[in-house]
Amino acid sequence: MSSADLTLDALIAWGEQLGASLEAPVVLTLAGDLGAGKTTLVQAICRGYGVHEPVTSPTFALVHQYRAARSPVYHLDLYRLTGPHDLANLGWDDILSDRAVVLIEWPDRADGVLPSDAQVLHLEHVNGHPELRRISR
Repeated sequence: MSSADLTLDALIAWGEQLGASLEAPVVLTLAGDLGAGKTTLVQAICRGYGVHEPVTSPTFALVHQYRAARSPVYHLDLYRLTGPHDLANLGWDDILSDRAVVLIEWPDRADGVLPSDAQVLHLEHVNGHPELRRISR
């Protein structure tokens, strides 16, 4: 596993580069504490992938779908789910069967049902350096 400590600007640039490199279908999970920058990173990934509309947190909607020239992008925030059994109500099987980029915040709520080839990112605060975030892949 590799990791890097990044400023907000560097995290955004990193996310845009990652987004530009993604090939659908792909599932990318983003784990980390509240305020670690998961949604900021998702926004950057979407921009890099070619999403031109505003990307917002789906905390209450749970799923947002965006258009990009290469494929649809799904952004899921599973924080409010009680467990993987709630995924059926979100159209989980349809999302995974679509040729899409799927970005999942709070992936622990889908434990046991994530695709085995899902890419995992972890964001965390860096102790003593509030301006930095550690990203591990």
